[in-house]
Amino acid sequence: MKKNVWIMNHYAGSMLKACGGRHYWFADHLHRAGYQPVVFCCNVSHDPGTETFYDNGVLWSEHRAEEIGVPFVFVRSNTYSGNGMDRIRNMWGFYRNVLKAARQYAAEHGAPDVIYASSVHPLTLVAGLKLAKRFGVRCVCEVRDLWPETLVVYSERLRRSHLLKNALYAGEKWIYKKSDALIFTQMGGPDYLRSQKWDREQGGPIDMKKVHYINNGVDLEAFDNNLRQYRLNDSDLDGEDTFKFIYTGSIRRVNALGQIVDAAKEIRDPRISILVYGSGDDLEMLRERVEKEGLRNIRFKGRVDKQAVPGILSRADVNLVHWQMTPLLKYGESGNKIFEYFAAGKPVYYTVRPTYSLVEAYDCGCTAAGFSPKELAAGMEHMAALPKQELDRMAKNARRAAQDYDFKNLTAKLIDVIESV
Repeated sequence: MKKNVWIMNHYAGSMLKACGGRHYWFADHLHRAGYQPVVFCCNVSHDPGTETFYDNGVLWSEHRAEEIGVPFVFVRSNTYSGNGMDRIRNMWGFYRNVLKAARQYAAEHGAPDVIYASSVHPLTLVAGLKLAKRFGVRCVCEVRDLWPETLVVYSERLRRSHLLKNALYAGEKWIYKKSDALIFTQMGGPDYLRSQKWDREQGGPIDMKKVHYINNGVDLEAFDNNLRQYRLNDSDLDGEDTFKFIYTGSIRRVNALGQIVDAAKEIRDPRISILVYGSGDDLEMLRERVEKEGLRNIRFKGRVDKQAVPGILSRADVNLVHWQMTPLLKYGESGNKIFEYFAAGKPVYYTVRPTYSLVEAYDCGCTAAGFSPKELAAGMEHMAALPKQELDRMAKNARRAAQDYDFKNLTAKLIDVIESV
């Protein structure tokens, strides 16, 4: 019953460095449950793509996550910058090398009993399926990002290239057909399959009984430990006369934080303060804009250590979920930061409206009526005017949502999937 589980995630190397993340926490809780997980990842960090882990010129090297007792196998590939051809070569290099590295690792340490391969890019899933066939074991494929659907949404060139687009969709369909179980992090994963007419009910090859939903989540034990141990000294967090909306995370074009600056200009309630913690390509531009326009109700605080994030979020009046509205939200949401916001036990303000909205399901916050600056600002002013009793009720519901999406509970779902194959 207790299985050797190989977890394959191209970008899991940063999780070992951070001592946290989806597959780090899955590996931790699988190990606690008596399983023997091994994590295969690339030796190149995705952010910024030029940093390497344990680059000693060999095909692969093993490094143990001492806190959880799980080995990580770092597989060599090339460095890259941006999203051009070098990144594609990095994906291909990992795919090609992980096939060799896994065979060598199995010769030294034994073969897996099951392979759990996770995207975001599909070559990792292809590698998992090929290795599963070689070792005569089952493969669970996990889809954390819909490829090529995401590329089609954001790339006009790909939308026009019907030959390439159709080839990518055909490859995706092949992966889903060949997998022994299929996990989506978005609740609407089955909706996507049906929209493509790939389910058996519409004559497609995919048995919907093998399709499962396991969203992202939060490790509450780690979150609460960091909350107790790390406190950021920041007077803006302690102001008793302000009503604080807090955002933590990346500050890039896709996060569309310029719209929050636009909203700040429309706010008339002098108590409202918007605090943004994080870094990214748009940080300095937005800081300059705030200074140039003389805005005093929004501040970009810069990068903070990840361990400090629980203490920051827990000192908010409301935590702010904001990113660019996209058609992909019709299949649900799976952003990591959402679950940290829930864990903080504070109400949440959504500026987007996914089809499967967790904030609506748990009644733990409010959603903006629209995406214009005036509508975003009106939603903030509405929340700032709510009675304390109402805000406290939402806060309790947010923490309840975090408990449901604690990785201890998510791992139990993953074990059910592993045992089912």
